Amino acid sequence: MAGVRIESAGTDRLRVAGELSFETAASALETGARLIGAGRRWTFDLAGVSAGDSAGVAVLIEWLSLARSRDATLVYESVPAQMLAIARLSGVDGLLAGQPA
Repeated sequence: MAGVRIESAGTDRLRVAGELSFETAASALETGARLIGAGRRWTFDLAGVSAGDSAGVAVLIEWLSLARSRDATLVYESVPAQMLAIARLSGVDGLLAGQPA
């Protein structure tokens, strides 16, 4: 089974590695939710994501929603091409393109 890791990469910066997929979405969502603090600007570096599907895109959108509810800002860097393609087809690619949420 594929795995995903989310770890600190400095102040207000988190690094995601592995697969963001149906198999890992619940775990990734939970871990990210624990790490997103209130009232801060967070950067999620997705350069280490080896594969992602629609469930992974849903996790990214849910993290954005969670950040908003905590008066935080979340920005994604290095979103994998396959996840951007899924987001584009869904009309949500603007949320993932490195713009503050």
